[in-house]
Amino acid sequence: MNKINTLKTLLLTTVIILFSNEIFAQNGNITVNEDDKLTKVIEIKKDLNKENTDFNKYKIQIFSGSLTAAEKEKSKFINSYEKWPCELVYETPNYKVWIGRFRSRLEADRALIEIQKKFPSAFIFKPKKDKD
Repeated sequence: MNKINTLKTLLLTTVIILFSNEIFAQNGNITVNEDDKLTKVIEIKKDLNKENTDFNKYKIQIFSGSLTAAEKEKSKFINSYEKWPCELVYETPNYKVWIGRFRSRLEADRALIEIQKKFPSAFIFKPKKDKD
C-alpha cells in the first residue's frame, strides 16, 4: 500500500472515530468520551507528515556539481545565512545544495532575492514526489 492510500485510510479512520465518539450535555456540563485509538492515529499521521513534507514545499537550489564543490558551497551558505536550513542532496550524477522548506512561492521568492546576492545562480523549485 503506498503512502497516499495509507494516509487516506488513516484520515478516514480518524473521521469515523471522531464521529463515533459520544458527546453528552447535561446541566451545562459536557463530557467527551475519546477513544484511545484516536491518539494513535494522530501520532501516525504526524509521522507521515514528517516523512512527506518536502514534495509540497518550495526549495532553492544554489549549487549542482561535484561533492567537494557542493560541500564548499554548503559551508559558504551556512556561514552567510542562519535563518534557512541547508542540505546536501545527491541526484545522479550531481550533488546539489538545497535551501529551505518554503510553504509558499512568495516566501521562497523573498528568500531568493536575498540569497541571490551571494549565490547569483540560485533558483526556486518544487521537489518531485517520489513514486512508490
